[in-house]
Amino acid sequence: MSLIPYAGGSGSSLPQPVPMLTGENYTAWAIKVEANLDAAGLWEAVVVPEDAAAAVIVKKDKPARAYLLGALAEDLLLQVASKKTAAEVWSSHKARFVGADRVRAARLGTLRGEFEMLRMAEGDTLDGFAGKLSGMAARYAGLGSTLDDTVMVKKLLDSVPDRLYAAVAGIEQFCDVSTMPFEDALGRLKAFDERLRRRGQAGGERADGQLMYTATQWRARERQRGGARGDDDGWSMASGYGGNRRGRCYKCGEHSHFKRECPQLRKAPAEEHAMMADAGVEDGGLL
Repeated sequence: MSLIPYAGGSGSSLPQPVPMLTGENYTAWAIKVEANLDAAGLWEAVVVPEDAAAAVIVKKDKPARAYLLGALAEDLLLQVASKKTAAEVWSSHKARFVGADRVRAARLGTLRGEFEMLRMAEGDTLDGFAGKLSGMAARYAGLGSTLDDTVMVKKLLDSVPDRLYAAVAGIEQFCDVSTMPFEDALGRLKAFDERLRRRGQAGGERADGQLMYTATQWRARERQRGGARGDDDGWSMASGYGGNRRGRCYKCGEHSHFKRECPQLRKAPAEEHAMMADAGVEDGGLL
C-alpha cells in the first residue's frame, strides 16, 4: 500500500503503511495510527493543543483526515464520510469503540476479570505469556486506564509453572519487586529457564539427554524387560519389600517363593520314599 505524503512543515511523509480498522482491532489500530501521525507531525490536527496556531492546524488537517479515512474498512468509512476534520473522524470512532463513561467502566471491569483469570499454562513460553500481559496493558490504555509494572510483575511471578518457582523465590528475596521493571523480571526468569534447559533438568531429561523415569515408569519398564515385578510382587521404594514379594526360587525359577519353599522340593522326600519302597519289593524285602 502506498504511503500518504504530507507536503507541509518539514516535508516528511507518513513512515508506515496504513493499518486497516476492521471493528475488532480498535486498540491496536489506534496505537499504530497515533504513532504514524505523530511521527509525521500531523497528530496536532487530531488532538488540537490549546496554544496551536489555527493556520498550522488547518494545513495539517487535510493530510491527517485523508490518512484516517484511508485506514478504515468500507463500512466504517461510509459512517464518517460526512466528518469534515481529522479530529471529528477520530472522535467519532473513539466514541463508538471506546464508548461513554458507563460503557468504559463496564469494559474495564470485564478486562480486570480477564486479567485476574490469566494464567501461564505449562506449555506456554515466557515470551508468549509476556505478550499476553502486554496485550492486556494495551487494552487498559485504550480504555484510558493503566496497568503499571508493579501489577504486571506480580502477575508474572504468580503465574509461572512449578519449574520456575526457585527463580521466583530468589527474585522476591533479593530484589525489590515493587520497583522492578517488567522487562527486568521477565529477563531474570528467562535466564533461569534457559539455564535449566541447558543443564537438562527441564522436561524430565538428564544432562546426557536420557529420560529420567518415575518409580511407576521404572517398574513398568523393568516388567517389560522381565527383570522386575509389579507393585504386588515387586520392590517398593518406600518400604523395601512389597506386600506380596517372595523373591525368586533358584530351583524352579518362579518369582512367587524362595527355594526352601519350593513345592518341587517338598515333593522330593515323598517321591524318594516311594522309590525306595518299590526297590524293596523288587528285592523281596519287607516294607
